[in-house]
Amino acid sequence: MELRHLRYFVAVAEQQSFTRAAEKLFIAQPPLSRQIQQLEEELGVQLFERGARPLKLTEAGQFFYGHAQQLLAKAADLKSMTQRISHIEHNLAVGYVASTLYGMLPRIIYRWRQQYPDTPITLHEMGTGEQISALKEGKIDVGFGRLRIEDSLVRRIILRHEKLVVALPQGHPLAERGGALNLIDLAEEPLIIFPQTPRPSFADQVLSIFADRSLKPERIIEVRELQIALGLVAAGEGVSIVPKSLYGMLRNDIHFMPIYDANAVSPVIMSMRQHDHSENLGKLLDIIYILYDQAGVAYTREQI
Repeated sequence: MELRHLRYFVAVAEQQSFTRAAEKLFIAQPPLSRQIQQLEEELGVQLFERGARPLKLTEAGQFFYGHAQQLLAKAADLKSMTQRISHIEHNLAVGYVASTLYGMLPRIIYRWRQQYPDTPITLHEMGTGEQISALKEGKIDVGFGRLRIEDSLVRRIILRHEKLVVALPQGHPLAERGGALNLIDLAEEPLIIFPQTPRPSFADQVLSIFADRSLKPERIIEVRELQIALGLVAAGEGVSIVPKSLYGMLRNDIHFMPIYDANAVSPVIMSMRQHDHSENLGKLLDIIYILYDQAGVAYTREQI
Protein backbone atom coordinates (compact mmCIF):
# COMPACT_ATOMS: atom_id res chain seq x y z
CA MET A 1 0.00 0.00 0.00
CA GLU A 2 1.43 3.38 -1.03
CA LEU A 3 0.45 6.98 -0.30
CA ARG A 4 -0.88 7.38 -3.81
CA HIS A 5 -3.41 4.61 -3.11
CA LEU A 6 -4.63 6.57 -0.10
CA ARG A 7 -4.83 9.82 -2.08
CA TYR A 8 -6.78 8.12 -4.87
CA PHE A 9 -9.15 6.44 -2.43
CA VAL A 10 -9.83 9.66 -0.50
CA ALA A 11 -10.49 11.55 -3.75
CA VAL A 12 -13.04 8.96 -4.92
CA ALA A 13 -14.70 8.88 -1.48
CA GLU A 14 -15.00 12.67 -1.36
CA GLN A 15 -16.14 13.12 -4.95
CA GLN A 16 -18.49 10.09 -4.75
CA SER A 17 -17.58 9.40 -8.37
CA PHE A 18 -14.66 7.81 -10.22
CA THR A 19 -15.13 10.25 -13.09
CA ARG A 20 -15.00 13.41 -10.95
CA ALA A 21 -12.14 12.01 -8.86
CA ALA A 22 -10.12 11.25 -12.01
CA GLU A 23 -10.65 14.82 -13.20
CA LYS A 24 -9.53 16.21 -9.84
CA LEU A 25 -6.42 14.00 -9.84
CA PHE A 26 -5.66 14.74 -13.51
CA ILE A 27 -5.52 11.06 -14.43
CA ALA A 28 -7.65 8.85 -16.66
CA GLN A 29 -10.52 6.93 -15.08
CA PRO A 30 -9.41 3.35 -15.98
CA PRO A 31 -6.03 3.61 -14.14
CA LEU A 32 -7.82 5.13 -11.14
CA SER A 33 -10.30 2.26 -11.04
CA ARG A 34 -7.45 -0.26 -11.24
CA GLN A 35 -5.65 1.44 -8.32
CA ILE A 36 -8.77 1.25 -6.13
CA GLN A 37 -9.29 -2.38 -7.15
CA GLN A 38 -5.68 -3.19 -6.19
CA LEU A 39 -6.19 -1.47 -2.84
CA GLU A 40 -9.33 -3.53 -2.14
CA GLU A 41 -7.53 -6.73 -3.12
CA GLU A 42 -4.64 -5.92 -0.80
CA LEU A 43 -6.99 -5.14 2.10
CA GLY A 44 -9.26 -8.07 1.33
CA VAL A 45 -12.38 -5.93 1.73
CA GLN A 46 -14.77 -3.98 -0.48
CA LEU A 47 -14.48 -0.24 0.13
CA PHE A 48 -17.30 1.02 -2.11
CA GLU A 49 -20.84 -0.20 -2.65
CA ARG A 50 -20.88 -1.23 -6.29
CA GLY A 51 -23.79 0.08 -8.32
CA ALA A 52 -24.70 2.82 -5.83
CA ARG A 53 -25.29 6.28 -7.33
CA PRO A 54 -23.78 8.44 -6.02
CA LEU A 55 -20.94 6.17 -4.99
CA LYS A 56 -21.10 5.22 -1.30
CA LEU A 57 -18.58 3.77 1.12
CA THR A 58 -19.12 0.42 2.79
CA GLU A 59 -18.78 0.20 6.56
CA ALA A 60 -15.17 -0.95 6.08
CA GLY A 61 -14.68 1.90 3.61
CA GLN A 62 -15.88 4.47 6.14
CA PHE A 63 -13.43 3.12 8.71
CA PHE A 64 -10.58 3.16 6.20
CA TYR A 65 -11.48 6.69 5.02
CA GLY A 66 -11.06 8.20 8.49
CA HIS A 67 -7.65 6.63 8.98
CA ALA A 68 -6.52 7.41 5.42
CA GLN A 69 -7.23 11.10 6.03
CA GLN A 70 -5.12 11.03 9.22
CA LEU A 71 -2.22 9.29 7.48
CA LEU A 72 -2.23 11.77 4.59
CA ALA A 73 -2.31 14.69 7.03
CA LYS A 74 0.64 13.23 8.96
CA ALA A 75 2.54 12.70 5.71
CA ALA A 76 2.01 16.36 4.81
CA ASP A 77 3.16 17.44 8.29
CA LEU A 78 6.24 15.22 8.00
CA LYS A 79 7.15 16.83 4.69
CA SER A 80 6.88 20.36 6.13
CA MET A 81 8.81 19.45 9.28
CA THR A 82 11.61 17.74 7.36
CA GLN A 83 11.97 20.73 5.05
CA ARG A 84 12.19 23.03 8.07
CA ILE A 85 14.92 20.90 9.68
CA SER A 86 17.20 21.66 6.74
CA HIS A 87 17.07 25.38 7.64
CA ILE A 88 17.06 25.27 11.44
CA GLU A 89 20.86 25.40 11.79
CA HIS A 90 20.88 28.76 9.98
CA ASN A 91 18.11 30.49 11.93
CA LEU A 92 15.75 29.83 14.82
CA ALA A 93 12.03 30.69 14.73
CA VAL A 94 10.38 30.94 18.16
CA GLY A 95 6.66 31.03 18.97
CA TYR A 96 5.51 32.40 22.31
CA VAL A 97 2.40 33.30 24.29
CA ALA A 98 2.36 36.91 25.45
CA SER A 99 2.50 36.14 29.19
CA THR A 100 5.95 34.52 28.83
CA LEU A 101 7.40 37.93 27.93
CA TYR A 102 6.99 38.98 31.57
CA GLY A 103 9.13 36.08 32.74
CA MET A 104 12.51 34.75 31.63
CA LEU A 105 11.92 34.64 27.86
CA PRO A 106 13.30 38.13 27.05
CA ARG A 107 16.53 37.29 28.91
CA ILE A 108 16.75 33.96 27.08
CA ILE A 109 16.39 35.63 23.66
CA TYR A 110 18.86 38.39 24.59
CA ARG A 111 21.45 35.82 25.75
CA TRP A 112 21.00 33.86 22.49
CA ARG A 113 21.70 36.95 20.42
CA GLN A 114 24.80 37.65 22.46
CA GLN A 115 26.19 34.12 22.21
CA TYR A 116 25.11 33.22 18.67
CA PRO A 117 24.99 36.44 16.62
CA ASP A 118 25.46 34.47 13.38
CA THR A 119 22.25 32.51 13.96
CA PRO A 120 19.30 34.92 13.66
CA ILE A 121 16.31 34.35 15.94
CA THR A 122 12.80 35.49 15.04
CA LEU A 123 9.83 35.81 17.40
CA HIS A 124 6.19 35.03 16.60
CA GLU A 125 3.35 35.65 19.06
CA MET A 126 0.80 32.83 18.96
CA GLY A 127 -1.32 30.74 21.29
CA THR A 128 -0.16 27.30 22.40
CA GLY A 129 -2.54 25.55 20.01
CA GLU A 130 -1.30 27.71 17.14
CA GLN A 131 2.27 26.82 18.08
CA ILE A 132 1.53 23.11 17.67
CA SER A 133 0.22 23.70 14.14
CA ALA A 134 3.11 26.03 13.32
CA LEU A 135 5.64 23.42 14.45
CA LYS A 136 4.10 20.77 12.21
CA GLU A 137 3.87 23.19 9.29
CA GLY A 138 7.53 24.13 9.68
CA LYS A 139 6.80 27.79 10.48
CA ILE A 140 8.56 27.75 13.87
CA ASP A 141 11.18 25.54 15.49
CA VAL A 142 10.24 25.90 19.14
CA GLY A 143 7.28 27.26 21.08
CA PHE A 144 6.85 28.58 24.61
CA GLY A 145 3.34 28.19 25.95
CA ARG A 146 1.31 27.21 29.01
CA LEU A 147 -1.15 24.53 27.84
CA ARG A 148 -0.61 20.78 27.81
CA ILE A 149 -1.72 19.88 24.29
CA GLU A 150 -1.04 16.30 23.23
CA ASP A 151 0.18 15.61 19.69
CA SER A 152 2.22 12.60 18.58
CA LEU A 153 4.36 14.78 16.31
CA VAL A 154 5.29 17.29 19.02
CA ARG A 155 7.47 16.86 22.10
CA ARG A 156 6.99 18.99 25.23
CA ILE A 157 9.37 19.89 28.03
CA ILE A 158 7.75 21.39 31.12
CA LEU A 159 10.42 23.91 32.10
CA ARG A 160 8.85 24.97 35.39
CA HIS A 161 5.59 25.66 37.19
CA GLU A 162 5.00 29.36 37.77
CA LYS A 163 2.87 30.45 40.70
CA LEU A 164 -0.25 32.47 39.98
CA VAL A 165 -1.18 35.67 41.79
CA VAL A 166 -4.23 37.93 41.98
CA ALA A 167 -4.26 41.40 40.43
CA LEU A 168 -6.52 43.77 42.39
CA PRO A 169 -7.24 47.48 42.01
CA GLN A 170 -5.51 49.63 44.61
CA GLY A 171 -7.80 50.23 47.57
CA HIS A 172 -9.79 47.01 47.07
CA PRO A 173 -10.97 45.59 50.43
CA LEU A 174 -9.14 42.30 49.75
CA ALA A 175 -5.92 44.21 49.12
CA GLU A 176 -6.10 45.66 52.62
CA ARG A 177 -6.00 42.23 54.29
CA GLY A 178 -2.37 41.46 53.63
CA GLY A 179 -1.02 37.92 53.34
CA ALA A 180 -2.40 35.45 50.79
CA LEU A 181 -5.92 35.09 49.44
CA ASN A 182 -8.04 31.97 49.17
CA LEU A 183 -9.76 31.20 45.87
CA ILE A 184 -13.09 31.22 47.69
CA ASP A 185 -12.41 34.90 48.47
CA LEU A 186 -12.33 35.58 44.72
CA ALA A 187 -15.40 33.60 43.66
CA GLU A 188 -17.73 36.52 44.43
CA GLU A 189 -15.57 39.04 42.56
CA PRO A 190 -15.96 39.82 38.83
CA LEU A 191 -13.17 37.70 37.30
CA ILE A 192 -11.39 39.06 34.24
CA ILE A 193 -9.87 36.29 32.12
CA PHE A 194 -7.75 36.32 28.96
CA PRO A 195 -7.31 35.66 26.12
CA GLN A 196 -10.82 35.56 24.73
CA THR A 197 -9.62 33.64 21.66
CA PRO A 198 -8.24 31.27 20.56
CA ARG A 199 -9.41 28.65 23.02
CA PRO A 200 -8.40 26.61 24.91
CA SER A 201 -6.05 29.12 26.51
CA PHE A 202 -4.73 30.49 29.80
CA ALA A 203 -8.33 31.61 30.47
CA ASP A 204 -9.46 27.99 30.62
CA GLN A 205 -6.51 27.15 32.84
CA VAL A 206 -7.67 29.77 35.36
CA LEU A 207 -11.29 28.59 35.22
CA SER A 208 -10.21 24.98 35.75
CA ILE A 209 -8.43 25.97 38.96
CA PHE A 210 -11.77 27.18 40.33
CA ALA A 211 -13.66 24.17 38.95
CA ASP A 212 -11.19 21.71 40.52
CA ARG A 213 -12.13 23.20 43.90
CA SER A 214 -15.87 23.14 43.16
CA LEU A 215 -15.92 26.93 42.84
CA LYS A 216 -17.53 29.01 40.14
CA PRO A 217 -16.95 32.76 39.75
CA GLU A 218 -20.27 34.61 39.87
CA ARG A 219 -19.31 36.87 36.96
CA ILE A 220 -16.71 36.32 34.23
CA ILE A 221 -15.40 39.03 31.92
CA GLU A 222 -13.47 37.77 28.88
CA VAL A 223 -10.99 40.10 27.20
CA ARG A 224 -8.61 39.81 24.27
CA GLU A 225 -5.27 40.02 26.03
CA LEU A 226 -3.34 40.57 29.26
CA GLN A 227 -2.86 44.33 29.06
CA ILE A 228 -6.60 44.88 28.62
CA ALA A 229 -7.26 42.68 31.65
CA LEU A 230 -4.85 44.75 33.74
CA GLY A 231 -6.39 47.99 32.50
CA LEU A 232 -9.83 46.83 33.59
CA VAL A 233 -8.46 45.76 36.96
CA ALA A 234 -6.95 49.21 37.45
CA ALA A 235 -10.33 50.72 36.53
CA GLY A 236 -12.02 48.70 39.27
CA GLU A 237 -13.96 46.42 36.90
CA GLY A 238 -12.84 43.24 38.62
CA VAL A 239 -9.87 41.08 39.58
CA SER A 240 -7.64 38.90 37.43
CA ILE A 241 -5.41 35.89 38.05
CA VAL A 242 -2.04 36.28 36.35
CA PRO A 243 1.45 34.68 36.39
CA LYS A 244 3.68 35.72 39.29
CA SER A 245 6.25 37.18 36.86
CA LEU A 246 3.98 40.23 36.56
CA TYR A 247 5.04 41.19 40.10
CA GLY A 248 7.87 43.10 38.50
CA MET A 249 5.56 45.51 36.69
CA LEU A 250 5.81 49.05 38.01
CA ARG A 251 2.16 50.07 38.35
CA ASN A 252 0.77 52.11 41.21
CA ASP A 253 -2.85 51.38 40.32
CA ILE A 254 -2.70 47.58 40.71
CA HIS A 255 -1.92 45.49 43.77
CA PHE A 256 -0.67 41.91 43.35
CA MET A 257 -1.35 39.33 46.05
CA PRO A 258 -0.33 35.67 46.38
CA ILE A 259 -2.88 32.85 46.34
CA TYR A 260 -3.07 30.52 49.33
CA ASP A 261 -3.05 27.36 47.21
CA ALA A 262 0.06 25.39 46.27
CA ASN A 263 -1.65 24.05 43.15
CA ALA A 264 -2.51 27.48 41.74
CA VAL A 265 0.29 27.34 39.17
CA SER A 266 0.73 27.61 35.42
CA PRO A 267 3.34 25.54 33.59
CA VAL A 268 5.85 27.09 31.21
CA ILE A 269 6.16 24.56 28.40
CA MET A 270 8.75 24.34 25.64
CA SER A 271 7.44 22.50 22.57
CA MET A 272 9.40 21.20 19.59
CA ARG A 273 8.99 18.65 16.83
CA GLN A 274 9.20 15.04 17.93
CA HIS A 275 12.64 13.55 17.10
CA ASP A 276 14.11 17.00 16.38
CA HIS A 277 17.51 16.89 18.08
CA SER A 278 19.13 19.81 16.29
CA GLU A 279 22.14 21.53 17.81
CA ASN A 280 20.32 24.87 18.04
CA LEU A 281 17.59 23.45 20.26
CA GLY A 282 20.22 21.98 22.57
CA LYS A 283 21.98 25.35 22.76
CA LEU A 284 18.70 27.09 23.57
CA LEU A 285 17.89 24.67 26.38
CA ASP A 286 21.40 25.13 27.82
CA ILE A 287 20.85 28.92 27.91
CA ILE A 288 17.50 28.44 29.66
CA TYR A 289 18.97 26.24 32.39
CA ILE A 290 21.94 28.55 32.96
CA LEU A 291 19.63 31.56 33.37
CA TYR A 292 17.30 29.57 35.63
CA ASP A 293 20.26 28.63 37.83
CA GLN A 294 21.41 32.25 38.01
CA ALA A 295 17.91 33.42 38.93
CA GLY A 296 17.34 30.64 41.47
CA VAL A 297 14.33 29.31 39.55
CA ALA A 298 13.30 25.75 40.40
CA TYR A 299 13.02 23.48 37.37
CA THR A 300 13.39 19.88 36.19
CA ARG A 301 16.31 19.36 33.82
CA GLU A 302 15.73 17.46 30.57
CA GLN A 303 17.76 16.99 27.42
CA ILE A 304 16.82 17.54 23.78
